[in-house]
Amino acid sequence: TLLPLLGVAFSFSGFSQQTYVPDDAFEQLLVDSGYDYVMDNYVTTANISGIISLDIPSQGIADLTGIEDFAALNELYCYDNQLTSLDVSHNTALTHLFCEDNRLFSLDVSNNTALFQLFCNSNNLPSLDLSNNSALTLLQCYENRLTSLDLSNNAALEWFTCHENLLISLDVSNNSSLLGFSCNDNQLTCLNVKNGNNTNFIGLYANNNPDLMCIEVDDVVYSTENWQNDSLLYWQFDAQIYFSTYCFNSCSVGIEELSNTSKQLLKIVDLMGRETPYKPNTPLIYIYDDGSTERVFKME
Repeated sequence: TLLPLLGVAFSFSGFSQQTYVPDDAFEQLLVDSGYDYVMDNYVTTANISGIISLDIPSQGIADLTGIEDFAALNELYCYDNQLTSLDVSHNTALTHLFCEDNRLFSLDVSNNTALFQLFCNSNNLPSLDLSNNSALTLLQCYENRLTSLDLSNNAALEWFTCHENLLISLDVSNNSSLLGFSCNDNQLTCLNVKNGNNTNFIGLYANNNPDLMCIEVDDVVYSTENWQNDSLLYWQFDAQIYFSTYCFNSCSVGIEELSNTSKQLLKIVDLMGRETPYKPNTPLIYIYDDGSTERVFKME
C-alpha cells in the first residue's frame, strides 16, 4: 500500500512544478526559446522562474496566463498583441513594463513598486492607479479612456504622455522632477503645472482642449516668454489659454480654503505697477481686497 501512495505523491509533486500556459502562441515562443519542449499547455516552472527579461511583441498572444511564475522578471515587453487582461501582481521585481497596443480593459500595477517605466498606451483602460509606483520616471498612457489621472505620489516622474483620453482635470503640482508632458486632445477644464520646476521644462503639449482657459504655473512672465507655440512643436497651446499663478479652479492648490472666502478685484496693474484696464496679450497683475495678487496673461 505504501508504494502506490508514494507514486501519487511523486506525481503530484511533479505536477506542482509545472506552470499552466494556455495560449498556444505564448507557449510556442517558450518552446522556440528552449524553455519548453512540448506543446501541452504546461512549462516546467524552474525553466522560467529565473528569466529576467521577456521580449514577446507582435506575436498574436491573447492570454499571458503563466507570467505569474516568472518570479525574477525585471522587464516585460508584450506590446502589440491581443491581450484584454494582464496580471503582473506576482511579478514584483518588474522595473519595465511595455504593454502598449493591446486591448487591455484593466491593468493593476499596485504590487509593482519597483516599476521604473510603464508604457500602457493605445489600450482601452478607463482607469489607472499609480499610487504605489513612486519609482516611476517615464509613463505613456495616451490613447486610452482615462477620465482621471492621479500622479500625486509619483514625485520621481520626469516625462509622461496622457493625450487622447477623457481627462477633465490634471494636477502635476507634486511632480517636482517633471521635465514635460503631453495632455492634448482631452476634455480639460483645469491644468496645474505649478510644481516649482517650470524653468527646467523642455516641452508641454496642451492644445485641443477647448474648455481649458487657465494654466497654473510657477511664474507668469517666465511661462509667457518661454512657453510659446513654435514650429518645432515643443510647446502647443490653444489660442484662449492664459497663464496664472492661481487659476481659481478645482486644480488650484488650496482651492478648498479659498472657496470659503469671498474676494473682490480692486484693480489691475501692469508689471511696472501702473494701474491699467484689462488688456489681452499683456502680462498683468490682479490685486484683490484681501491683499492677495495674481499674475494673469491671456492670449487672444
